[in-house]
Order: sequence, then C-alpha cells, then structure tokens
Amino acid sequence: MQSLWNDQEAASFGADLLGQRVYTSRLLGRNPQLVLHGGGNTSVKIEENDFFGEPVSLCYVKGSGWDLATIERGGFAPVRMNALMKMAELRSMTDEDMVLQQRAAMTNPNAPAASIEAILHAILPFRFVDHTHANAISALTCHAEGEARVREVFGSRVLTVPYVMPGFILAKTVYDSSKVATQG
Repeated sequence: MQSLWNDQEAASFGADLLGQRVYTSRLLGRNPQLVLHGGGNTSVKIEENDFFGEPVSLCYVKGSGWDLATIERGGFAPVRMNALMKMAELRSMTDEDMVLQQRAAMTNPNAPAASIEAILHAILPFRFVDHTHANAISALTCHAEGEARVREVFGSRVLTVPYVMPGFILAKTVYDSSKVATQG
C-alpha cells in the first residue's frame, strides 16, 4: 500500500498530536479499502493540563457518530486514562454503565460520546491506535482458518481473539489475554 501522507496537508491540521490524529484519521477514512463507510475508530493518548492546571493523561478517542473521512478536532472525546484503565480491571460491567462512566471521565462534557471501544484503545500500549475493518485483514480472518492465516502472516506479533461483542466484553477479553501473553 502506498502512503498518502502529504507534509503540506498534514501541517494544515497543526503540529500537535490531536491535529495529527485528525489528519491521519482522515487519511484512513477516505480509503474504502481500509475503512467501511463511516466505520472504525482512532485515538491518541495525550498528556495535558486540566481546567485547574493539573496534568492529566487522556485518551482522545473518536466520538460516536463521527465519520473518519471528515472528522474534526471536536469529533474526539477526551477521556481520562486512569478511569478507562480502572474499567478494564473490572470483572464485568453493563454497556449502560460503561457509557455512563466514560461520559463521567471526560474532561469536556460537550464532546461527543466516546466510542464503545474507548477502553480497548486505552489498554493498547501505543500512543496512536487505528481500528479499521480493512479488506485485506477481513480476507485473512473471515473464514474457518482465519486464526491460522493470521499467524502465518503476522506470527506471534499479534494477539488473536475469537469474535466477541464490541465494547466492554472485547476490551476485557483483550486485557485479560494480553496479561496472560506477557506473563507466559
């Protein structure tokens, strides 16, 4: 795949991490081979000061209802990382409680509701997280030998999880599986 990065276009979004996240989200969103129409989530982890000048770790995650191809800064929900990590450690949680707690953990109550994948984005150990439904990955995974094909292509660099519902169940499954993988 050819990179579509353009330095001049990227600069128009600002040099800060959220501006660059907006730009890279749009790059993903405008490629239908990477993102089904409107689908996918992106995030960036940022340290910034809250209203009182206290440093806070945030996960700016795509807000529900925003399209990656046209997302703006205001389309990202700033959610406190410590709250997302605490949620990942819970044994169980209803979707309603997850949405409520994510909303309560936001530093901007006027931002859109955080994606139901916000906890998953928080637990992944990367500053930038891209969650898309790329055609190439779907071709590897969506058949009876999907896990074997993924292992053939990516080896042990990936964690595979059988399908589970998105949201808390998926985040908890990945969280628990990654703890086992790093201990083993």
